[in-house]
Amino acid sequence: MTDTTTLPEKPAATERPGKIDARPVPHPWQWVGVVVIAVLTAMLINSFVTNSKWDWHFVWRVMEYRPVLEGLVKGTIICTVGAMVLGIVLGVILAVMRLSTNPVLRFVSFVFTWFFRAVPRYVLLVVLGVGVLYLYPKLDFGIPFTSVHFYTLDVKSVSNGILVGILGLGLSEAAYMAEIARAGLLSVDNGQHEAACAIGMSRGKAMRRIILPQAMRVIVPPTGNETIAMVKDTSLLSAVPVTTELFFQANAVANSTYRVMPALVAAVIWYLIVCSILMVGQTMMERHFGRGFGVRTGGSKQTFRSRMLSLRGGGGGM
Repeated sequence: MTDTTTLPEKPAATERPGKIDARPVPHPWQWVGVVVIAVLTAMLINSFVTNSKWDWHFVWRVMEYRPVLEGLVKGTIICTVGAMVLGIVLGVILAVMRLSTNPVLRFVSFVFTWFFRAVPRYVLLVVLGVGVLYLYPKLDFGIPFTSVHFYTLDVKSVSNGILVGILGLGLSEAAYMAEIARAGLLSVDNGQHEAACAIGMSRGKAMRRIILPQAMRVIVPPTGNETIAMVKDTSLLSAVPVTTELFFQANAVANSTYRVMPALVAAVIWYLIVCSILMVGQTMMERHFGRGFGVRTGGSKQTFRSRMLSLRGGGGGM
């Protein structure tokens, strides 16, 4: 006797589930916030256009004014570049000294960092611009404790120029960069240095080719922030005093024409332009030094790879 009862067929393992009719979670307050922001933005733009006190025509004239452009190039851009170069180079040296096994080098680095982090930059610029000239009108370079001098520097000739501004801002920046560089160097696992030494690299070569490139991933973001902050801190050069500076020249135009806000807005726009360019450069450097670190789980390539792995394992990931 044969059993004619038929059992229902099991669904195939590869059968795909039906389409899920999922509805997104409503967020009404987010849309309320978007509407409020849109209304406020429209009101702000309307005030820019309709309020004649902004005097945009005069703003563009101030931005193209030759002393303002000269102050932008010399007092802002050149001073920022010079101070950051000095600060980064000296900061990396101080960070290496701080991590040295020599107690004297560690102590010198600590004292330098402590002093220049404690003194405000405005006060430091005043001291360098006025106090050094009073204390040391001439600086002799030669053999110490002897009358043999190779070069004599007239401090008065450089005490009220951009050079003093670069020196003051650079020394102050070096103290902060030392801490940033030290944090970056400590972020690299010590095994990297041991591996470099195991293959015959010297300490300096391992630092240049192994440790520093990896530490840059940590060092670059705060360094970019420090560079942008330095652009704004160049307005402190009036303490030296330096007249070829962007804010000083814009303020001079405001005092001479009694159009204060348009002249200051011109300086603000130039600061926004320079800082925006620096932010783009910072983003590109972060991408360059961040290659190979972190895994994006939401990217299209990762999603395709995970799908292929799930298919290879027999799942129905598609």
